[in-house]
Amino acid sequence: MPQYVIDERALRRNLEILKSVADAAQVKILLAQKAYSCTATYPLCAKYLAGTAASSLFEARHGHDNFGGETHIFSPAYNPEEMPEILSIADHIVFNSPRQLKLYADAARGEGVSVGLRVNPEVSVATTPAYDPCRPSSRLGTTRAALNLQLATCNSQLATLSGLHFHCLCEQGTDELEKVLAGFEMKFGDLLPGLEWVNFGGGHHITRADYDRDKLVAVIEGFRRRHPGLEIYLEPGEAIALNAGTLEATVLEIQPKGEDGIANAILDTSAACHMPDVLEMPYQPPLVGAEKGAGGLFAYRFGGPTCLAGDEIGVYSFDHALHEGDSVVFGDMAIYTMVKNNTFNGVKLPDIVLRRENGNLETLRTFSYSDFASRL
Repeated sequence: MPQYVIDERALRRNLEILKSVADAAQVKILLAQKAYSCTATYPLCAKYLAGTAASSLFEARHGHDNFGGETHIFSPAYNPEEMPEILSIADHIVFNSPRQLKLYADAARGEGVSVGLRVNPEVSVATTPAYDPCRPSSRLGTTRAALNLQLATCNSQLATLSGLHFHCLCEQGTDELEKVLAGFEMKFGDLLPGLEWVNFGGGHHITRADYDRDKLVAVIEGFRRRHPGLEIYLEPGEAIALNAGTLEATVLEIQPKGEDGIANAILDTSAACHMPDVLEMPYQPPLVGAEKGAGGLFAYRFGGPTCLAGDEIGVYSFDHALHEGDSVVFGDMAIYTMVKNNTFNGVKLPDIVLRRENGNLETLRTFSYSDFASRL
Protein backbone atom coordinates (compact mmCIF):
# COMPACT_ATOMS: atom_id res chain seq x y z
CA MET A 1 0.00 0.00 0.00
CA PRO A 2 1.18 3.60 -0.57
CA GLN A 3 2.84 5.59 2.17
CA TYR A 4 3.95 9.14 2.80
CA VAL A 5 7.48 9.17 4.21
CA ILE A 6 8.63 12.31 6.03
CA ASP A 7 12.40 12.71 6.21
CA GLU A 8 13.35 14.11 9.61
CA ARG A 9 16.85 15.06 8.47
CA ALA A 10 15.54 17.07 5.51
CA LEU A 11 12.93 18.69 7.74
CA ARG A 12 15.60 19.78 10.22
CA ARG A 13 17.71 21.17 7.38
CA ASN A 14 14.81 23.40 6.32
CA LEU A 15 14.18 24.48 9.88
CA GLU A 16 17.83 25.41 10.38
CA ILE A 17 17.70 27.58 7.26
CA LEU A 18 14.54 29.31 8.48
CA LYS A 19 16.04 29.90 11.92
CA SER A 20 19.14 31.44 10.38
CA VAL A 21 16.95 33.83 8.38
CA ALA A 22 14.84 34.67 11.42
CA ASP A 23 17.94 35.47 13.46
CA ALA A 24 19.61 37.49 10.71
CA ALA A 25 16.51 39.54 9.88
CA GLN A 26 15.17 39.67 13.46
CA VAL A 27 11.76 38.38 12.42
CA LYS A 28 9.43 35.70 13.72
CA ILE A 29 8.62 32.77 11.44
CA LEU A 30 5.44 30.76 11.92
CA LEU A 31 4.41 27.38 10.54
CA ALA A 32 1.41 27.80 8.24
CA GLN A 33 -0.41 24.60 9.08
CA LYS A 34 -2.48 24.66 5.90
CA ALA A 35 0.56 23.24 4.08
CA TYR A 36 1.99 20.88 6.67
CA SER A 37 0.64 19.82 10.05
CA CYS A 38 2.18 16.48 11.03
CA THR A 39 1.80 16.39 14.81
CA ALA A 40 4.68 14.01 15.47
CA THR A 41 7.17 16.52 14.06
CA TYR A 42 5.83 19.54 15.92
CA PRO A 43 8.28 19.22 18.84
CA LEU A 44 11.16 19.43 16.36
CA CYS A 45 9.62 22.36 14.47
CA ALA A 46 8.91 24.22 17.71
CA LYS A 47 12.65 24.35 18.48
CA TYR A 48 13.16 26.57 15.44
CA LEU A 49 9.91 28.46 14.82
CA ALA A 50 7.96 31.02 16.83
CA GLY A 51 4.56 29.35 16.59
CA THR A 52 1.80 28.47 14.15
CA ALA A 53 -0.59 30.18 11.76
CA ALA A 54 -4.10 28.77 11.42
CA SER A 55 -6.99 29.21 9.01
CA SER A 56 -9.72 27.73 11.19
CA LEU A 57 -10.64 26.91 14.76
CA PHE A 58 -9.46 23.32 14.39
CA GLU A 59 -6.07 24.35 13.01
CA ALA A 60 -5.70 26.89 15.79
CA ARG A 61 -6.47 24.24 18.40
CA HIS A 62 -4.03 21.86 16.73
CA GLY A 63 -1.21 24.38 16.85
CA HIS A 64 -2.04 25.63 20.33
CA ASP A 65 -2.29 22.16 21.86
CA ASN A 66 0.60 20.45 20.06
CA PHE A 67 3.09 23.10 18.96
CA GLY A 68 3.03 25.88 21.53
CA GLY A 69 4.56 29.28 20.99
CA GLU A 70 2.36 31.91 19.40
CA THR A 71 -0.98 30.97 17.87
CA HIS A 72 -2.14 33.18 14.99
CA ILE A 73 -5.41 32.80 13.12
CA PHE A 74 -6.94 34.32 10.01
CA SER A 75 -10.26 33.54 8.35
CA PRO A 76 -12.17 35.29 5.55
CA ALA A 77 -15.15 35.31 7.93
CA TYR A 78 -15.52 33.92 11.44
CA ASN A 79 -18.39 31.82 12.74
CA PRO A 80 -19.78 33.68 15.77
CA GLU A 81 -20.41 30.38 17.55
CA GLU A 82 -16.70 29.58 17.38
CA MET A 83 -15.41 32.97 18.41
CA PRO A 84 -15.32 32.37 22.20
CA GLU A 85 -13.12 29.29 21.77
CA ILE A 86 -10.93 31.00 19.19
CA LEU A 87 -10.30 33.92 21.54
CA SER A 88 -9.44 31.53 24.36
CA ILE A 89 -6.49 30.04 22.43
CA ALA A 90 -5.30 32.67 19.93
CA ASP A 91 -2.56 35.19 20.56
CA HIS A 92 -3.15 37.08 17.30
CA ILE A 93 -6.37 37.24 15.31
CA VAL A 94 -6.56 38.77 11.83
CA PHE A 95 -9.84 39.99 10.40
CA ASN A 96 -10.54 40.08 6.68
CA SER A 97 -12.76 43.14 6.47
CA PRO A 98 -13.78 46.25 8.38
CA ARG A 99 -17.14 44.56 8.99
CA GLN A 100 -15.51 41.58 10.75
CA LEU A 101 -13.26 43.97 12.63
CA LYS A 102 -16.26 45.91 13.90
CA LEU A 103 -18.06 42.72 14.96
CA TYR A 104 -15.27 41.04 16.93
CA ALA A 105 -12.30 43.33 17.59
CA ASP A 106 -13.51 44.67 20.93
CA ALA A 107 -14.20 41.16 22.24
CA ALA A 108 -10.77 40.03 21.09
CA ARG A 109 -9.01 42.88 22.86
CA GLY A 110 -11.04 42.12 25.96
CA GLU A 111 -9.49 38.66 25.97
CA GLY A 112 -5.99 40.07 25.48
CA VAL A 113 -5.72 38.95 21.83
CA SER A 114 -3.69 41.10 19.47
CA VAL A 115 -5.92 42.33 16.62
CA GLY A 116 -4.94 42.68 12.97
CA LEU A 117 -6.58 43.47 9.64
CA ARG A 118 -5.72 41.68 6.40
CA VAL A 119 -5.24 44.12 3.55
CA ASN A 120 -5.03 43.59 -0.20
CA PRO A 121 -2.20 45.58 -1.81
CA GLU A 122 -3.68 44.71 -5.24
CA VAL A 123 -0.30 43.56 -6.55
CA SER A 124 -0.75 40.29 -8.44
CA VAL A 125 2.48 38.32 -8.63
CA ALA A 126 1.18 34.74 -8.29
CA THR A 127 1.25 32.94 -11.63
CA THR A 128 -1.78 30.70 -11.03
CA PRO A 129 -5.12 32.55 -10.70
CA ALA A 130 -6.50 30.09 -8.15
CA TYR A 131 -3.56 30.92 -5.86
CA ASP A 132 -3.58 34.67 -6.41
CA PRO A 133 -5.16 36.49 -3.42
CA CYS A 134 -4.85 39.78 -5.31
CA ARG A 135 -6.75 38.75 -8.42
CA PRO A 136 -9.68 40.99 -9.45
CA SER A 137 -12.68 40.82 -7.10
CA SER A 138 -10.71 38.76 -4.59
CA ARG A 139 -12.51 38.02 -1.34
CA LEU A 140 -9.20 37.95 0.56
CA GLY A 141 -8.07 41.12 2.23
CA THR A 142 -9.42 44.66 2.27
CA THR A 143 -8.46 47.02 -0.52
CA ARG A 144 -7.71 50.62 0.36
CA ALA A 145 -10.80 51.78 -1.50
CA ALA A 146 -13.02 49.39 0.48
CA LEU A 147 -11.38 50.46 3.72
CA ASN A 148 -11.92 54.14 2.96
CA LEU A 149 -15.61 53.52 2.31
CA GLN A 150 -16.06 51.95 5.73
CA LEU A 151 -13.79 54.10 7.87
CA ALA A 152 -16.65 55.83 9.62
CA THR A 153 -18.28 52.58 10.74
CA CYS A 154 -15.20 51.07 12.37
CA ASN A 155 -13.05 54.05 13.22
CA SER A 156 -12.70 53.19 16.91
CA GLN A 157 -11.59 49.63 16.11
CA LEU A 158 -9.07 50.85 13.52
CA ALA A 159 -7.69 53.36 16.00
CA THR A 160 -6.64 50.58 18.33
CA LEU A 161 -5.47 48.13 15.66
CA SER A 162 -2.27 46.24 16.54
CA GLY A 163 -1.14 45.06 13.12
CA LEU A 164 -1.66 44.56 9.40
CA HIS A 165 -1.42 41.34 7.45
CA PHE A 166 -0.98 40.75 3.72
CA HIS A 167 -0.49 37.56 1.75
CA CYS A 168 0.26 37.75 -1.98
CA LEU A 169 2.98 35.22 -2.80
CA CYS A 170 2.86 31.60 -3.94
CA GLU A 171 6.13 29.65 -4.13
CA GLN A 172 7.99 32.87 -4.89
CA GLY A 173 11.12 34.81 -4.10
CA THR A 174 12.36 38.20 -3.03
CA ASP A 175 11.81 40.00 -6.34
CA GLU A 176 8.09 39.38 -6.03
CA LEU A 177 8.16 40.35 -2.35
CA GLU A 178 9.73 43.69 -3.23
CA LYS A 179 6.90 44.42 -5.69
CA VAL A 180 4.28 43.52 -3.08
CA LEU A 181 5.95 45.62 -0.39
CA ALA A 182 6.02 48.64 -2.69
CA GLY A 183 2.28 48.32 -3.28
CA PHE A 184 1.58 47.69 0.39
CA GLU A 185 3.52 50.73 1.54
CA MET A 186 2.00 52.95 -1.14
CA LYS A 187 -1.58 52.02 -0.21
CA PHE A 188 -1.32 51.35 3.53
CA GLY A 189 1.91 52.94 4.72
CA ASP A 190 0.06 55.79 6.43
CA LEU A 191 -1.52 53.23 8.80
CA LEU A 192 1.80 51.80 10.02
CA PRO A 193 2.83 54.43 12.60
CA GLY A 194 1.71 53.29 16.03
CA LEU A 195 1.18 49.66 15.03
CA GLU A 196 2.98 46.82 16.77
CA TRP A 197 3.46 44.32 13.94
CA VAL A 198 3.14 43.51 10.26
CA ASN A 199 2.66 39.98 8.93
CA PHE A 200 4.14 39.41 5.45
CA GLY A 201 2.08 36.25 5.02
CA GLY A 202 3.24 33.09 3.29
CA GLY A 203 4.37 31.89 -0.12
CA HIS A 204 8.04 32.67 0.63
CA HIS A 205 10.04 29.74 -0.83
CA ILE A 206 12.90 30.42 1.57
CA THR A 207 14.34 26.89 1.69
CA ARG A 208 14.43 26.42 -2.09
CA ALA A 209 18.00 25.97 -3.30
CA ASP A 210 18.04 29.09 -5.49
CA TYR A 211 16.19 31.39 -3.08
CA ASP A 212 18.15 34.58 -2.32
CA ARG A 213 18.05 34.57 1.47
CA ASP A 214 20.60 37.39 1.82
CA LYS A 215 18.35 39.60 -0.26
CA LEU A 216 15.34 38.66 1.87
CA VAL A 217 17.21 39.82 4.96
CA ALA A 218 18.16 43.05 3.19
CA VAL A 219 14.56 43.68 2.07
CA ILE A 220 13.27 43.18 5.60
CA GLU A 221 15.97 45.41 7.07
CA GLY A 222 15.07 48.13 4.58
CA PHE A 223 11.41 47.90 5.52
CA ARG A 224 12.28 48.11 9.19
CA ARG A 225 14.41 51.22 8.63
CA ARG A 226 11.46 52.89 6.91
CA HIS A 227 9.04 51.74 9.60
CA PRO A 228 10.93 51.33 12.88
CA GLY A 229 9.49 49.58 15.89
CA LEU A 230 7.42 46.98 14.05
CA GLU A 231 7.60 43.26 14.78
CA ILE A 232 7.66 41.39 11.46
CA TYR A 233 6.18 37.96 10.90
CA LEU A 234 6.53 35.50 8.05
CA GLU A 235 4.30 32.44 7.83
CA PRO A 236 5.57 30.11 5.10
CA GLY A 237 4.04 26.66 4.80
CA GLU A 238 5.83 24.94 1.95
CA ALA A 239 9.26 26.18 3.02
CA ILE A 240 9.07 24.24 6.28
CA ALA A 241 8.72 20.82 4.64
CA LEU A 242 9.91 21.52 1.08
CA ASN A 243 11.51 18.38 -0.37
CA ALA A 244 11.24 16.73 3.04
CA GLY A 245 8.89 13.90 2.12
CA THR A 246 8.03 11.32 -0.51
CA LEU A 247 5.02 9.28 -1.54
CA GLU A 248 5.86 5.65 -2.23
CA ALA A 249 3.48 3.77 -4.52
CA THR A 250 3.21 0.44 -6.33
CA VAL A 251 2.44 -0.36 -9.96
CA LEU A 252 -0.77 -2.40 -10.07
CA GLU A 253 -1.06 -2.89 -13.83
CA ILE A 254 0.59 -1.81 -17.07
CA GLN A 255 -1.75 -1.48 -20.02
CA PRO A 256 -0.77 -1.81 -23.70
CA LYS A 257 0.46 1.32 -25.45
CA GLY A 258 -2.27 3.68 -26.60
CA GLU A 259 -2.62 5.71 -29.76
CA ASP A 260 0.20 8.02 -28.66
CA GLY A 261 2.59 5.13 -28.09
CA ILE A 262 2.60 5.51 -24.30
CA ALA A 263 1.50 2.76 -21.93
CA ASN A 264 -0.77 3.51 -18.98
CA ALA A 265 0.60 2.44 -15.60
CA ILE A 266 -2.08 2.14 -12.93
CA LEU A 267 -0.81 2.83 -9.41
CA ASP A 268 -2.20 2.22 -5.96
CA THR A 269 -1.94 5.97 -5.33
CA SER A 270 -4.14 8.69 -6.79
CA ALA A 271 -3.59 12.28 -7.82
CA ALA A 272 -7.20 13.08 -6.97
CA CYS A 273 -7.08 11.43 -3.54
CA HIS A 274 -3.49 11.59 -2.33
CA MET A 275 -1.87 14.60 -4.05
CA PRO A 276 -4.74 16.92 -5.07
CA ASP A 277 -2.47 19.82 -6.06
CA VAL A 278 -1.31 17.77 -9.04
CA LEU A 279 -4.76 18.44 -10.49
CA GLU A 280 -5.56 21.75 -8.79
CA MET A 281 -2.34 23.67 -9.38
CA PRO A 282 -1.74 21.82 -11.74
CA TYR A 283 1.78 20.42 -11.72
CA GLN A 284 3.73 17.20 -12.26
CA PRO A 285 5.67 15.98 -9.23
CA PRO A 286 9.24 14.73 -9.52
CA LEU A 287 9.77 10.96 -9.61
CA VAL A 288 12.93 9.31 -8.30
CA GLY A 289 14.92 7.62 -11.08
CA ALA A 290 12.76 8.96 -13.91
CA GLU A 291 12.43 11.96 -16.19
CA LYS A 292 9.26 13.89 -16.92
CA GLY A 293 7.91 13.41 -20.41
CA ALA A 294 8.10 10.71 -23.05
CA GLY A 295 11.67 11.28 -24.18
CA GLY A 296 13.23 8.19 -22.63
CA LEU A 297 13.41 4.55 -23.68
CA PHE A 298 10.36 3.45 -21.69
CA ALA A 299 7.53 5.92 -21.18
CA TYR A 300 4.47 5.48 -18.98
CA ARG A 301 1.45 7.59 -18.16
CA PHE A 302 0.84 7.22 -14.43
CA GLY A 303 -2.77 7.14 -13.30
CA GLY A 304 -4.65 6.38 -10.13
CA PRO A 305 -7.10 3.60 -9.29
CA THR A 306 -10.20 5.83 -9.19
CA CYS A 307 -13.01 6.14 -11.74
CA LEU A 308 -12.04 9.75 -12.50
CA ALA A 309 -10.79 9.87 -16.09
CA GLY A 310 -8.53 12.78 -15.27
CA ASP A 311 -6.87 11.05 -12.31
CA GLU A 312 -3.50 11.21 -14.03
CA ILE A 313 -0.18 12.16 -12.49
CA GLY A 314 1.81 12.61 -15.70
CA VAL A 315 4.07 10.91 -18.20
CA TYR A 316 7.47 9.66 -17.03
CA SER A 317 10.36 8.00 -18.83
CA PHE A 318 12.73 5.33 -17.55
CA ASP A 319 15.84 3.62 -18.86
CA HIS A 320 14.25 0.28 -18.03
CA ALA A 321 10.84 -1.31 -18.34
CA LEU A 322 8.39 -1.16 -15.43
CA HIS A 323 6.58 -4.25 -14.22
CA GLU A 324 3.55 -4.86 -12.07
CA GLY A 325 4.60 -4.84 -8.42
CA ASP A 326 7.42 -2.32 -8.95
CA SER A 327 7.72 0.55 -6.48
CA VAL A 328 7.86 4.19 -7.55
CA VAL A 329 8.68 7.18 -5.37
CA PHE A 330 7.29 10.70 -5.88
CA GLY A 331 9.29 13.60 -4.45
CA ASP A 332 8.27 16.67 -2.44
CA MET A 333 5.18 15.01 -0.99
CA ALA A 334 5.17 16.31 2.58
CA ILE A 335 3.38 19.56 1.67
CA TYR A 336 -0.26 19.99 0.61
CA THR A 337 -0.80 16.22 0.51
CA MET A 338 -1.63 14.88 3.97
CA VAL A 339 -3.55 18.07 4.76
CA LYS A 340 -5.66 17.83 1.57
CA ASN A 341 -6.06 14.14 0.83
CA ASN A 342 -9.44 12.46 0.67
CA THR A 343 -11.15 9.09 0.30
CA PHE A 344 -12.96 9.56 -3.02
CA ASN A 345 -14.11 6.17 -4.36
CA GLY A 346 -13.25 4.70 -0.98
CA VAL A 347 -9.56 4.68 -1.91
CA LYS A 348 -7.44 3.95 1.16
CA LEU A 349 -5.30 6.77 2.47
CA PRO A 350 -1.54 6.18 2.51
CA ASP A 351 0.21 5.36 5.76
CA ILE A 352 2.20 8.19 7.32
CA VAL A 353 5.79 7.21 8.11
CA LEU A 354 8.62 9.21 9.69
CA ARG A 355 12.21 8.43 8.73
CA ARG A 356 14.18 9.38 11.78
CA GLU A 357 17.60 10.98 11.45
CA ASN A 358 19.23 7.67 12.33
CA GLY A 359 17.47 6.06 9.36
CA ASN A 360 14.87 4.15 11.35
CA LEU A 361 11.32 4.16 9.98
CA GLU A 362 8.47 4.88 12.40
CA THR A 363 4.89 4.36 11.24
CA LEU A 364 2.89 7.25 12.67
CA ARG A 365 -0.52 6.41 11.27
CA THR A 366 -2.29 3.73 9.27
CA PHE A 367 -5.80 4.08 7.89
CA SER A 368 -8.57 1.53 7.60
CA TYR A 369 -12.15 1.13 6.43
CA SER A 370 -13.41 2.82 9.61
CA ASP A 371 -11.60 6.05 8.65
CA PHE A 372 -13.56 6.07 5.40
CA ALA A 373 -16.91 5.02 6.86
CA SER A 374 -16.80 7.30 9.91
CA ARG A 375 -16.61 10.39 7.69
CA LEU A 376 -19.88 9.53 6.00
